Amino acid sequence: MSATVRPLHLHEDRLFPADPAQRGIARRLYAQVAALPIVSPHGHTDPAWFAGNANFANATELLLVPDHYVFRMLYSQGIDLDALGIPRVDGSRAAVDPREAWRLFARNFHLFRGTPSSLWLNHVFHEVFGLRVRLDAGTADHYYDTITAALQTDAFRPRALFERFGIEVIATTEGPLDPLAHHQAIRDSGWSGRVVTAYRPDEVVDPEHEAFAGALQRFGEIAGEDVLSWDGYLRAHRNRRGFFKSMGATSTDHGHESALTADLSRAEAERLFAKILKGGFSAQEAALFRGQVLTEMAAMSLDDGLVMQLHPGCHRNHNPRLFARHGRNVGADLPLPTEYVHALKPLLDRFGNEPGFRFILFTLDESTYSRELGPMAGHYPCLFLGPAWWFHDAPEGMWRFREQTLSTAGFYNTVGFNDDTRAFLSIPARHDVARRIDCAVLAKLVAEHRMEEDEAAEVAVDLAYHLPKRAYKL
Repeated sequence: MSATVRPLHLHEDRLFPADPAQRGIARRLYAQVAALPIVSPHGHTDPAWFAGNANFANATELLLVPDHYVFRMLYSQGIDLDALGIPRVDGSRAAVDPREAWRLFARNFHLFRGTPSSLWLNHVFHEVFGLRVRLDAGTADHYYDTITAALQTDAFRPRALFERFGIEVIATTEGPLDPLAHHQAIRDSGWSGRVVTAYRPDEVVDPEHEAFAGALQRFGEIAGEDVLSWDGYLRAHRNRRGFFKSMGATSTDHGHESALTADLSRAEAERLFAKILKGGFSAQEAALFRGQVLTEMAAMSLDDGLVMQLHPGCHRNHNPRLFARHGRNVGADLPLPTEYVHALKPLLDRFGNEPGFRFILFTLDESTYSRELGPMAGHYPCLFLGPAWWFHDAPEGMWRFREQTLSTAGFYNTVGFNDDTRAFLSIPARHDVARRIDCAVLAKLVAEHRMEEDEAAEVAVDLAYHLPKRAYKL
C-alpha cells in the first residue's frame, strides 16, 4: 500500500440532521430500527447465488461487474466497458485481468464522492470486509486481495451473507419464460432462507422489445396455450402467474415507458392483438397494447392476489451503440416525464375501489410526487407509493419523496423501502441509508411538535419493517 493511505471511517451520525436537537431525536429513533430484519420485497439479485451457494469469484466480479450504478459513472468519464470486463451482448468478454479492472475502478473512485454509490460502497468496505483505509490507486491491490481472499471463505458464501445481513425475505425478479429452476433448487436444499420470485412479463407484453416474437412463441410452448389468439394469450399469463405463485411469488412487476392503461372492448382488444402479431404496428398501437395488458394484469391480480407493481417513465437503452455491444441494463437508461392521472384512469375506473387489489406505483419523474402520486395514493384504496427509485434512491431523493407525499398520502399509503438492486452486498447499506433518512425526517416532525416521539418511533419501525411486509403480502 501507499505510504499516504487515508483512513476510512463511517460516522455514527451520518445522514442525521445538523441541528443538535433533531440529531438527538434521530439517534434515538434509529436505535429502534437499526437492527430490524431486512425485508427486500423487490430486487434483481441472482437466485443462482442462493441455489448453488458457490463462492463469489473476486472483488471485480462481485462489486463492479453487476453494478450499473458504478460502471455508468465510469463510462461517463470515457472509460470503456470492455476495460472493466462488462459482458457483451453475445456473451463474450474482453480479455481483461479482473485485478486490472479493479485498479482502474480504484483510480477513479473519487468520481463517486457525494453520490449514493459512495455511501453504499464504503459501507460494504467498512462493515462487510473490515477495511479501514480508503479506496484509491495506492490501496487498490490491498482492497482486491482482502476482498477476494474473504470471498473464498465459507463466511462469505451467499447464504452465509444472507443470514449475516439479517435478511428475512428477498424477492428476485424473473421473466415469464424462466423455469425457476434456481428457486426450486433453493426449496429442495432445505435451507431456511426465504427467497421468492416475482413475475416480470415485459418481453411478452412489449411488442417493441427486441425478443418479443421469439419470446411469445416460447411463452405459448411453456404455457401450453395458443398465444396467437387473444384468449389463449391471456390464459398463458394466468398459467405462468399461477406457476410463479406456486414458487413463492407475491407480486408482479411491469417496466413500461409510460403509465398508460386502456380498457378496450373484447373485439377491439382482439383486433389490436391481431395487428401486433402481424407486425407493422405504430408506436401508438404498441403503447395501447401495453396499456391494455396492464389492465388485464390488474384483473388477474384481483383473482390471484398477486401485488402489482408499475415502474414506468424510463427510456430504456438510450445509447444504441452501447445497446448493440453490451445489451440491456448497462447504465444507458434515462428518466422521462410521466403522467399518471389520465394514464391510469381506465384501470382505476375498473379496479381502483376493489379492496382485494393492491397496486404499487413508482416514478422517475419527481415532479409527480405532490401533483399526482401523493393525491392519488391518498384517495384510491388500491394505490400505494413505492419509495424513491433508481436515479432518486439517494438521501436527497428520499427526503424529497417524504416531503412531497406526506401531506396527501401520509406514511401509511407508502410501502417502506425496497432496494431494487443487483448488487447483493449493498442491500444492508441501502436499507441503512433509508432508515437513517426516515429517522431524520421523523426527527424534524418531532422537533417541530407535529408528532410525538413515541409516535415517530412507531412510524420508523413500520417504515423499516411492517409496511413492506404488509404491502407485498410477505
